[in-house]
Amino acid sequence: MTSHDTMKKVHDLLTFGFESQPRKFISWFIISLICLNVLAVILGSVDTIARDYHTLLHSFEIFSVTVFSLEYILRVWSCTVEPKYSHPFTGRIRFALSPLVLMDLLAILPFYLPFLIRVDLRFLRTLRLLRLFRLSHLKRFNETSHMILNVLRERREALIISFSIILLLVIITSSLMYFVENPAQPEVFKNIPDAMWWSVMTMTTVGYGDIYPITALGKFLGSVIAVLGLAVFALPTAILSAGLLEEFRRKKELNEHICPVCGQEIPKH
Repeated sequence: MTSHDTMKKVHDLLTFGFESQPRKFISWFIISLICLNVLAVILGSVDTIARDYHTLLHSFEIFSVTVFSLEYILRVWSCTVEPKYSHPFTGRIRFALSPLVLMDLLAILPFYLPFLIRVDLRFLRTLRLLRLFRLSHLKRFNETSHMILNVLRERREALIISFSIILLLVIITSSLMYFVENPAQPEVFKNIPDAMWWSVMTMTTVGYGDIYPITALGKFLGSVIAVLGLAVFALPTAILSAGLLEEFRRKKELNEHICPVCGQEIPKH
């Protein structure tokens, strides 16, 4: 086997996808390792877990960085099999500077940098999760993302209008609540921007409870605003849902007129 054949085999194995059993195994292994690393970063922020399981977390970090470092080196080494990165030097530089590969580098750098400079960059390990964007190379994921983008393009005017209505309603309701509640509790409704926090939390039915009206008129307005918010904030969801249903219907009609064997359009009679 020549060096080029070896590079091609390595490149195919490390390219995200599920076409073959070895590639499928490696892809799922990398995905699992990425998710476990993010979980380790989250759990490591808990003092008791970081103290009691320090050895385990550190060993897992060393194992993960070893795997990611090896994968990074092999991907940069084998990238020249792609025509656009065919030059042995500049091709590898261009590949290493591509966005997702830079993310891969940033994900492993926090482990090595403390040996050179005293700085805590552990939070950068969460960037490993961005490597899951490799899912975008899957055909089914691509079709779904294109469908959503088509809906956003086709319904952009309706979405802009609905968000404009929401913004206008937030401004009006927060202004009303400020003028009604400020005399009774000036430390809570200090100004209109503070009242906007209450307005958004009420209209989205989240209602954290840290800001609420105490006057009779304020409570009445709050009730009306909460009910109004249910209808207004549902507008963008309804627009997107209708758009997606329409897009699914079009796709179904299109597939009915495509030959499953040759992929050509079947003439309508």
